[in-house]
Amino acid sequence: MMPAVFDTTIRHVRSAPVRSDFTYRSHAWFVDIDDLPAVPRPLRALGRIDPADHTADGRSLRAEIDHVLAAHGGTATTGRITMLTGVRSLGHAFDPLTVYWVHDDADRVEWVVAEVRNTYGGRHHYAVRPDADGRAQVDKAFYVSPFNDVDGRYRMRLPEPDGMLDLSVVLVRDGHPPFVATVTGTGRPATTRTLVRTALRAPLAPHLVSARIRRQGIGLWLRGLPIVPRHRPEAPTSTSLPTESQPMPTTFAAPPVVDARRWPGLDHVPTSPKARLAAPVADALFRRAAAGLHIRVEMPGGVVVGGGAQDPTAPTMVVHRPRDFAARVGESGLIGFGEAYMAGDWDAPDLTAALSVFAEHMATLIPAPLQRLRSLYVPKPPGSETNTTTNTRSNISRHYDLSNELFELFLDETMTYSSALFADATTSLADAQRAKIDRLLDAAGVTAGSRVLEIGTGWGELAIRAAERGATVRSVTLSTEQLELACKRIDAAGWSDSVQVDLLDYRLVDGEYDAVVSVEMIEAVGHQFWGEYFRTIDSVLAPGGRVAIQAITMPHDRMVATRNTYTWVHKYIFPGGFLPSVHAIDTVTERETTLRVRERFSMGDHYARTLRAWDEKFAENLEDVHLLGFDPTFARMWHFYLCYSEAGFDTGYLDVHQIVLDRRSDR
Repeated sequence: MMPAVFDTTIRHVRSAPVRSDFTYRSHAWFVDIDDLPAVPRPLRALGRIDPADHTADGRSLRAEIDHVLAAHGGTATTGRITMLTGVRSLGHAFDPLTVYWVHDDADRVEWVVAEVRNTYGGRHHYAVRPDADGRAQVDKAFYVSPFNDVDGRYRMRLPEPDGMLDLSVVLVRDGHPPFVATVTGTGRPATTRTLVRTALRAPLAPHLVSARIRRQGIGLWLRGLPIVPRHRPEAPTSTSLPTESQPMPTTFAAPPVVDARRWPGLDHVPTSPKARLAAPVADALFRRAAAGLHIRVEMPGGVVVGGGAQDPTAPTMVVHRPRDFAARVGESGLIGFGEAYMAGDWDAPDLTAALSVFAEHMATLIPAPLQRLRSLYVPKPPGSETNTTTNTRSNISRHYDLSNELFELFLDETMTYSSALFADATTSLADAQRAKIDRLLDAAGVTAGSRVLEIGTGWGELAIRAAERGATVRSVTLSTEQLELACKRIDAAGWSDSVQVDLLDYRLVDGEYDAVVSVEMIEAVGHQFWGEYFRTIDSVLAPGGRVAIQAITMPHDRMVATRNTYTWVHKYIFPGGFLPSVHAIDTVTERETTLRVRERFSMGDHYARTLRAWDEKFAENLEDVHLLGFDPTFARMWHFYLCYSEAGFDTGYLDVHQIVLDRRSDR
């Protein structure tokens, strides 16, 4: 392999008990330990890898790693071992983290060895068996910082670099991460020219790393961070640890660092003039609202506010960083409220319970005089998210094309992503989903020989159940991920001859159908296009046909008040979406079509139970969510979305209806 030199950015973020963010730059060499780069003799004093800096008893680097693996139950390997490390320069070597990737005979990474150093001269090896993404966990067993003892567990992500470097080590205690270190960088081939330039440009790199870490420690001590005494002196030794990787926590711990590349704007607290001016107002309004609600709001320093402050059983909200929370809410209102949760500014032991308190009083949280200024303050939906034929596919893709594997981790075996209908407390989610679908098909009059149009395919369960009745089905979707998996499921069920799935905008559908069904798709249409949605259905419905839709609804007054508002759900979950009211559906169909509402069936409490089941399963499978590449910020976002929605249905702020329409002239 060609060795490489990485220009690195090292970041240490401490979230408790003192918050700090420390970043410095350095460089590291990525090499094969059996083929170290040859540095020209005149420059060796400025940069070289000396095996003695990483070994004991005069062992070679390979012998040292074999020794470490043997202590962990491993065996000597004949495969490649690559190494990422800082270099010795001007007589000094210090790198807080050196990483070795141990390959098996098939050149797959079998072990990762993390060599950790402290500023007291101690060295320790952690040996782990990583997953395919370089993730593993191990108990902390080495005194590194004077501000942390050896309690806790490290959650490591150490993928072998391939042009790009992206490593992280997160210390987790009681489900929360008080400290995280990341190393990122871009590599260049370690040609002689590159080695010479690096050595000349940064001859004091290891000295500066030591000095920066010590200076940061002094700064933290001056800010009042207590020192944890070492129990014994550390010597430069290799110690062994259990190597079994444990499951990742199933709690939605706050992200120690918000990835700026994935979450632009969320990685820092807003400091705009608007945020600075509005933060005190937001703080006052929040405290005023909480005072009138049965909720405990726990602040730092033991301060508890809210109407439920004296009731230890009241739903609880824990604000970790009040200033950051107020700045985000002041900058972006309710969007900032959700973003503050994503960033870890606040938490709740029972998030649904806390959000339900606010949802129950949504219309009165802001004083009436200030509500009249809503249009001057809250953001408007961006034009790029309006559901024109140009934009709609992008809007749908941002949610439904996230990953079929992600949805499989929290949906049931039917892969149905809408409210179920439970017969009783013992009904399984899968059976409740089938019952919901069957009720809708019954309402639409779907029987043998029916020609069925489905607007919004999902993952194919409704089309399969309609085909089982003897119907022929055409289903349309704009999600390429759903299209692929739906076709596979339909084919596996044996109904590919009866079901056709098209990647098509609903506005472009043609033909004639005895039944049109659409489950929770109207929410993605946008209020500007409700008329076109129902006109399209009206145009393809055969004489005597029926329409059965399932729609999430909201109170009409709130719908009118918020229809031009850009919300947290728009920004992070459903771009371009908007919930209708029952009255709006009645009005649009009467004004725009020959269709009339014939029947409504409310089932909002069933949606609350459905969302609770999804959130519980999402939490159970959180480790697998992370293995798919979704980070802790995403996990908190998704948890907030599910609990936020559950709270809406729990309190009756939201409802879901099965609605049947037909033409009165056909009756």
